[in-house]
Amino acid sequence: MKWRIGVEMLGNKKTYTLPFKFDIPNYANNYGPSKEFLEKTFIKPWIRFIKRYLYIHLRGQNSLEIYNILPEHNNILWINISAPSLGDSLMDLSSRTMLIGRKVDLFTDNKNSGLYKDDFLFSTVFTDINQVVERKYDLVVLDSYSTRSIDIKVKIDRLTPFVGMFGYYNGPEVNRVLFSFHQMNNLLGYVKTENELNKIARTSISISSDDQDLIQRTKLPSSFIAIVIGGEWNHRIYNKWGCVIEKLISKDSNLNIILIGSDNAEDNAKEIFEKFANYNIFNCVAKFTFKQTTEIINQAEILFCCDGGLMHSANAVKTPIIPLFARLEAHMQLTESICAFPLFDKRDVNNILVEDILQKYNEASNFVDNHPLDE
Repeated sequence: MKWRIGVEMLGNKKTYTLPFKFDIPNYANNYGPSKEFLEKTFIKPWIRFIKRYLYIHLRGQNSLEIYNILPEHNNILWINISAPSLGDSLMDLSSRTMLIGRKVDLFTDNKNSGLYKDDFLFSTVFTDINQVVERKYDLVVLDSYSTRSIDIKVKIDRLTPFVGMFGYYNGPEVNRVLFSFHQMNNLLGYVKTENELNKIARTSISISSDDQDLIQRTKLPSSFIAIVIGGEWNHRIYNKWGCVIEKLISKDSNLNIILIGSDNAEDNAKEIFEKFANYNIFNCVAKFTFKQTTEIINQAEILFCCDGGLMHSANAVKTPIIPLFARLEAHMQLTESICAFPLFDKRDVNNILVEDILQKYNEASNFVDNHPLDE
């Protein structure tokens, strides 16, 4: 009985308690100690904790978990396979900036690997265990203690110590960028204060000179705004960009607007492009890679977008954004180092009024006019 209570308390702490001492935006306040909460919200994560806890012991890894990245850990492998999207990957790996000066390799999924080609930190990016099994590391950084992550770690290097980013944490939704930075700060021994950390926390991305040159050869206008069309989740796909564009060009018929996005937006972009064929609309949807599109965003004065991967890439290159959020509020995705003029609806971004977007555009334009890029 005492053993059971002890494991339950351990699971509750490791699953729902942030692993660092500073607070970050999360949805913990949405949960209460009600019977319904305990039954619906606690039990599944607790079972997951027990499964992971026992699996780490089963694979002989329990004695290798450590809680600090030490100065002698100069040759590191970071395993990140839990990020379900490009945006999540950028957020989860954002704190790698704090490891500059060390040699760090990355093992990740194929779909995310392209983000880190020519990266400022990662020396080599692996997607196949066979590519890395012969290498030796001082330390492994695990994204989480999922059985899949533990399996990969064991296959690559059974005897190397490891630290966890999310570890056992499986609690309320958190701001993933701030979680990454604060956990890395914790692992490094709190080398930065809370205020210092919050001011630098943002995603990062490296754009190769080849990609920069390719976009340069595209001969885009010298001044333009960009709009991300499409998306993966219906409640985060804004269907009234055409109305926004109509209002924008009614006030400035010379305004240059570039449409960007992936192949799920091709039909919508074509429709908008044809509707405004007599204006300065440029359709770049599904014509470039993610990082090449990021270079377009880098050159834009302002980016209109919904919550998604290209929003996080805009944050990496410090382009001011007008992001539309639904269900997940702005403070859960943005940090104070980001220049953003957000709008939010509890259910669907399509409930956000065109007039409100135009008001945010006025605010963003005034900011850009008063803050030249070279400042």
